[in-house]
Formats: sequence, C-alpha cells, structure tokens
Amino acid sequence: MQLLEKSITIPAAPGHRGLIEHIQKAVSFRFAAGEIPVRLAIVSIDDSNYICEVGFLDRSDIAVENDDNSIFELKRRDGTTAEQFNAVYIVPTGIGAEVGGHAGDATSAALLLASCCDQLITHPNVVNASDINEMPANAFYVEGSVLSRLLMGAIGLEPVRANRLAVVFDSQTDPMIENLVLNTVEAARATYGLNCTGIYKLDPPLELTASSSAAGRAVGSGRGVDRLFDLLRETADDHDAVAISSLVTVPDGFHELYFKSAGSMINPWGGIEAMLTHAVSHCFNIPSAHAPMMESREILNEDPGPVDPRMAAEAISSSFLQCVLKGLKQSPRIVVGHDQMAAGDVLTVRDVSCLIIPEGCIGLPTLAALEQGIPVIAVREGSGLMAGELSVLPWRDDQLFIAENYWEAAGIMSALRAGITPGSVRRPLNKLEVKTWRKSNSPALKQGNSAD
Repeated sequence: MQLLEKSITIPAAPGHRGLIEHIQKAVSFRFAAGEIPVRLAIVSIDDSNYICEVGFLDRSDIAVENDDNSIFELKRRDGTTAEQFNAVYIVPTGIGAEVGGHAGDATSAALLLASCCDQLITHPNVVNASDINEMPANAFYVEGSVLSRLLMGAIGLEPVRANRLAVVFDSQTDPMIENLVLNTVEAARATYGLNCTGIYKLDPPLELTASSSAAGRAVGSGRGVDRLFDLLRETADDHDAVAISSLVTVPDGFHELYFKSAGSMINPWGGIEAMLTHAVSHCFNIPSAHAPMMESREILNEDPGPVDPRMAAEAISSSFLQCVLKGLKQSPRIVVGHDQMAAGDVLTVRDVSCLIIPEGCIGLPTLAALEQGIPVIAVREGSGLMAGELSVLPWRDDQLFIAENYWEAAGIMSALRAGITPGSVRRPLNKLEVKTWRKSNSPALKQGNSAD
C-alpha cells in the first residue's frame, strides 16, 4: 500500500456548474481499481480545462476501512442554524502561503478570526508550530480531509473532553532520535495531562519522500502505509486519535537551503504529511496529525542562524511533535450516520456560517461551500500558489467576498455575524436596479431602466 500523486486535466463544465459531480465522474475514469483519491487541488482553471492534482492511496489488493466512501460524496444541507456563528478557516498545506505556509505562522490570524465567531474549525497546518500550539480556545482542531467532509455534509463533529491518544513513530538507527519523540510525549503527559494509551514503534519504518508537483505544490510519496493501517486496525479499541512521527526524506543539504531562503521556499514536508493524514482520517474516521522526525544528529546540531520569523518555530524544535499532541488532545470526534449527526451537540454543515481561505485556493472545501451556499471570504494578502480567479465560479449574490488582508476578513465576518450586508458599510453605496417584470411566455426577466 502506498501514497502517490497524479495530475489530471479535465474538460471544463458548462458555466463551471456542478463541479463536484463533474470532477468525480472525470476522475473515476483516471483511477484503477484499488486507487482511492484522498486529496484534491485544482491548480489551474479556465473556460476550457481544469488541471487537478490528486493525492491517492493505492491499496492494491489490501482491504481498508471506509473504502466505499468517496471524498466527492456531497450531502446538501437542508437549511442553516442561526444560534451560533461558526467559521471554517483553511490554509492548504504545501502551497507556500505567505500566511500559513510555515510552522504555525497563521496562528495569529486564527486567533483574530476566532474572536469574530463562536466556533472556529481549523486544521493542523494553521496552528502547528513545532513545540508551540497556541490555537484559540474556541477552536476545533481537525485534519484537512475532515474539514472537507464536514463542508460536504458527510460527517459531523462532536466535542470531547479529552481523547485517548495513540502515538506511532518510526524506528531509527540512532536511539537519540527516538528518544526525542519519547520525551516529547512524556512531557505532554506530565505537564498538561495527555492521555497516551499506547506508543508504538514501526519497524520497519514508513518510507515518506517529499517532492514537488508540476504546479509547484509540496506533495510526495509514501510506502509501508499498510503497516501503519494494520497497527491502527488492531489497536482501534484503545485510542480515539492518532499522532504520527516519521521521517520525511528530502534532498541532502535541503535544510540549510530552506532556512536561508528567508521564507521563499515552500515547506516540503507538509505535502506528504497531509496525504498521509488524509488517508488515515478518511479510512478510519479518527482525528490524526503528523510531525516529521529529526533526520540525524548532524542536522539537529546545525546552526541556521537568525531565520525568517515564520520559520523560527521550526528552527528551535527537536521533535516537531508537541503541537500535534496538544491539538489532538481535544480534537472533536468524527460522527457519521444521520441519527448520530442529528444529536444536539454535534456540529454539522448546517452550523457552518462562512469559510475563510487564501484567495485562489480551489479544492473540495471551496467547491463544497459553493454548492452548500456557504459565504466564502478569500484573503489576498498572504496567499500562495494561485489556481485562478475564484470569481469565475457561479457564486450566488453576496456569497463570495474578497478581503485584502485578515483585518478586513475579520470585519466581513463581524458584519455577517451581525446580519449586516458587508457592502452596506462601504462607500459608495450603489443604488438598486429596478427590474420590470411582465408576464409572458418567457421566464426571463425584462430589464427596464434604472430608477435614479
């Protein structure tokens, strides 16, 4: 069983409508039996084609849980709830976002956005900062595929008081590298009461390798995933969530180049990490997150010097795991099934009030929001690799808002929360256009002159 990535060009749908179903049908012809898509990014969009990059799990003849469920499964919400204002905040992993492209450097943005809503649902790439995780107190920390499935209406999120956590790490030839992981877990147990119900060493280890896609995104490949799946299957009754620490192979000398790039290089580790956790959470319906292991003592002892502030959390850590443990400690339970999702304390797509993304990021969460009628706030400042203008998609009136920065995004959120049309506080305030309707054989509206 392995993780792989492929690029697929799909003819554009008329008017870009029904994109999820359109892409699902097109993708189904590009995958062989046993290949399960787990992650999708549309890296280019125009009137002719969509270029999609799809991470998938090649399970060959090995059976896996949740095999029948598709990442393209859309269950339209039958209404919305107004008791709370809940926001989803996503910064896709591996796109080189100016805000959120490095170790937890979108945390400040998350804290700001969380102050404008009742519940912020976000993912590890936003708040994971190696030894630091200062996610908002009103945040749900969930893996990226879980966010996608929430917006698709396929699952719900149930708050928990604390999770029983399994920790899985790669065996290493140098025991010091393993001890860094062990001591990180013990520190979490001793300081904030982490309930680790099992810590397991994979021998032989996973084989994760970082690479770049044709569009420049951080992706990768992974082998030995079946060993991890066997472990999770056999210990399923003993844990509620899983933290994984494993080596991600990058080219020699890459660390030095990365820290000297002043933040201009895309973090290469996150792409394959996201592919792995997407597969785990999709197949087992449990919260999961990954941290890369330190490669060697030599790299640990390298002095990167003063680094770009967005990289500083990476430069001071030895295990990169503490943020994962803290996030998973209270990560909400993934709920499936209509009756379970209807429980009073379960958050579903009905309860999502808006989605915040970097401008130009088009994946299943964006397409799900489009289909579900969820307002989307796209932030220009801090975006990374762009897929194209979001405005070409068939948004409803007042569904897509472009914010110049996160300050403005917070203002738009506050207006939506207050029930105020965001444009009403901007000037000039355009006059309404009066449309004359006359009953005829044609359902089309006949437009008259504007009333001045």
